[in-house]
Amino acid sequence: MVADAYDFWLFDLDGTLVDVEWPYVRETFDRVGERLGREFSDHEAERLWYGLDGARDAQLRTWGVDPGTFWPAFHDVEDPRARAEATYLHDDAAFIATVDAPVGLATHCQEFLTDPVLERLDIRDWFDAVVCCDEELGWKPDPAPVTRTIDEMGVDGGTGVLAGDGPNDVGAAWNAGLDGIHVERHGHDRRGQCVLGDYRVQSFDELTRPGRSHRVRGRE
Repeated sequence: MVADAYDFWLFDLDGTLVDVEWPYVRETFDRVGERLGREFSDHEAERLWYGLDGARDAQLRTWGVDPGTFWPAFHDVEDPRARAEATYLHDDAAFIATVDAPVGLATHCQEFLTDPVLERLDIRDWFDAVVCCDEELGWKPDPAPVTRTIDEMGVDGGTGVLAGDGPNDVGAAWNAGLDGIHVERHGHDRRGQCVLGDYRVQSFDELTRPGRSHRVRGRE
């Protein structure tokens, strides 16, 4: 079983273990659009929220939106309590209970949003360390958030893996010398590309079933 194959595990949060009800996402982009004087379609909101096109800053620029203007407005309109109330666990997040090893969380979700979500869902004790990316630390696929999480977990050597729902998660894992698991929550057709990973699954449940997960070999 893959859960037994590593000495420590790291997970992404949004889109990987939890997700947010669509009305909250739609309202958030409506409020950002009002501040920027620019409407965001459902298609744009969905692709940006889930990072379906990879690097979000690059995607914003292709739409003619300055990331330096967008992100302050985005974080300013977010309501931690409302977001926590709109957040739910994916059913297969229970996979973490099968992991008999240190577990860390490395997320792009900001601390002022992450803490209320972990508290409301009562999952803070799932993790030995929680690290939120920021401008100073860096953003995945930069390995710095991953190595910070490992340090805070107190892991001393061994083999590790990071699981996430986007290419930046797998990239951060590989850049930090870990294996990467991609869990595809949207489907390749909807995403428009196939995300590589040492394992590619549609549910973490596949990792508990011998022979069901897609192990990608030959990565250098």
